[in-house]
Amino acid sequence: MTKKKIIVFMPAHNEEENISGVIARVPRAFHPQFEVEVLVIDDGSKDRTVAASKAAGADHIVSFPHNQGLGAAVREGLKQCCLLGADIGIMIDADNEYPPEQIPDVLAPIIAGRADYTFGSRFKGQIQGMKLHRRLGNYTFTLLQAILLRRWIYDGQSGMRGFSRDAMENAVIVHDYNYAQVLTLNLVRQGYRLEEIPITYQVRTKGQSFIKFRQYVTSVLPAIYKEMRRPVSKRNVNPQTNRDDAGV
Repeated sequence: MTKKKIIVFMPAHNEEENISGVIARVPRAFHPQFEVEVLVIDDGSKDRTVAASKAAGADHIVSFPHNQGLGAAVREGLKQCCLLGADIGIMIDADNEYPPEQIPDVLAPIIAGRADYTFGSRFKGQIQGMKLHRRLGNYTFTLLQAILLRRWIYDGQSGMRGFSRDAMENAVIVHDYNYAQVLTLNLVRQGYRLEEIPITYQVRTKGQSFIKFRQYVTSVLPAIYKEMRRPVSKRNVNPQTNRDDAGV
């Protein structure tokens, strides 16, 4: 029997110190009906991110000639997953903050057919090392998404997300700087079913995050406004199953 395909994709910018450890921990044989491949989207790294990815066993690497932003890298990751024949995709940050060992947990609702889009939710699970200002920022942006979607969300900025094939094909990310808020607004507004799964999270110990608070606010808020102004079409997602639409 031909196996279906799961692709784990990792946007990465100057993550030579972290990415090899993340790739090595990706479970490759957790489901008998799926094969697992790893895709790295190198967002114009100036260090040894590509070499480290190859040495760690990445199956596919796509490199941008210069840094385009996390939103652009995630957009490319979703596109490449489809081109490579993925039935299911999962994005995980390359900074070693999210647990690759919990990929099976995050994908379980999609494999079971009860969800199209999943988060590894830090705030439903355990968090180690997150500073207060980052917690407050996460709470604020997550609350904003919950208000706009009229449904409760626990972790709107998670860097670990699963996608059905249909969700990957139809996801729209309207800006290059980041993806987190606009991607969820877009998919849930289209009618895709979202489920959050508790994970264990540890703040990075190597490398440096790209996020700067002022730039984040000035880039993300206009993008949220742009996404909410865009008309979206409700999709007939898995009509054989009971759907929990968000009513937006």
